[in-house]
Amino acid sequence: MLKGKKIVLGITGSIAAYKACQIIRLLVKAGAEVQVVITPAGKEFITPITLSALTQKPVVSEFFSQRDGTWNSHVALGLWADAMLVAPCTASTLGKMAHGVADNMLITTYLSMKAPVFIAPAMDLDMYAHPTTQQNLDTLRSFDNHIIEPQSGFLASGLEGKGRMEEPEQIVETLDAFFSQDGDLKGKRIMITAGPTYEKIDPVRFIGNYSSGKMGFALAEECARRGASVTLIAGPVSLQAQQKNIRRIDVESCEQMYQAAVSEYPQCDAAILCAAVADFRPADVADQKIKREGDDLVLRLIPTYDIAAKLGQMKTDRQRLVGFALETNDEEVNAEGKLQRKNFDFIVLNSLQNEGTCFRTEENQVTIISREGKKQFGKKPKSEVAQDIIDELSTIL
Repeated sequence: MLKGKKIVLGITGSIAAYKACQIIRLLVKAGAEVQVVITPAGKEFITPITLSALTQKPVVSEFFSQRDGTWNSHVALGLWADAMLVAPCTASTLGKMAHGVADNMLITTYLSMKAPVFIAPAMDLDMYAHPTTQQNLDTLRSFDNHIIEPQSGFLASGLEGKGRMEEPEQIVETLDAFFSQDGDLKGKRIMITAGPTYEKIDPVRFIGNYSSGKMGFALAEECARRGASVTLIAGPVSLQAQQKNIRRIDVESCEQMYQAAVSEYPQCDAAILCAAVADFRPADVADQKIKREGDDLVLRLIPTYDIAAKLGQMKTDRQRLVGFALETNDEEVNAEGKLQRKNFDFIVLNSLQNEGTCFRTEENQVTIISREGKKQFGKKPKSEVAQDIIDELSTIL
């Protein structure tokens, strides 16, 4: 979504200025055009030559060029840009932006900016926590600027705490998500299930599986990035959703996921059932921890709710339903059978025969099967697999 976008990147006098190089590389790789505006202090940390080489544009720092006296128009930059990003932004620059102290090219550009402004603070923990800094941040938020919150971690001072600038990948993702609000899924409501379910045996034991939830969360992030309002029904996982337009419902058991899915689906345009839901649960759940007595413990298992079958019955003509199939043998035959039985529009086939995919991995390899045929994809990161799947969903929506 950043392709063709014009970005003014403001760089200030922070040790985090070196990360601006990675920000530029990521923006350019995404197809954006980048114009750097740097403060005099910023040039003490990173050279304009480096920045110019990465952007293929002269770096703007002063009001007038020292070589030929050319005037650098902050007004023209304000009209040219689709967005302005100040990263890193020091406490000093925050204060100047909040109070209109236009004593350098970066601040005058900010005051002339017609496009949305994103600010990524970077400073020591006590500076960030100081009441004046927090007041300046509140003031800038009230002006509808977008604050990209700093993270906690090791700082240049040797201390540890909040003030570390957000990583370049997340900063660029924030811009990408902003422009994706007008994406191909804008106005759509999509429900996604993710992760495992835990079926209790007693208060400390359960039946579960190896699902990490990474594929389901990648799908949620991709849908949200492309403008959809996402309801993410998540089993017990340690992952966190990043996009603001993802509403998360945490569940543990199949029954809880079933109740949430049945409640949410009627309001949605589509659902993607990516969760690894237990097919069986213990018939009886002990109130207290089961003690080790004798040589054997026999558990009687009974079927859990069939979420996919129920949603397939509920589906209306305006709705779409996408399923997942994890198979160990006769993969395509089993997936095609499930496609028909559950009334899916298409099904995403995973196979445990593909090493390094599926559970607890960063990559996946899938085949998308519909009534019209199948599409096979190579092994790739789950974020890219999510793009392939959502491309297919977007087509049928």
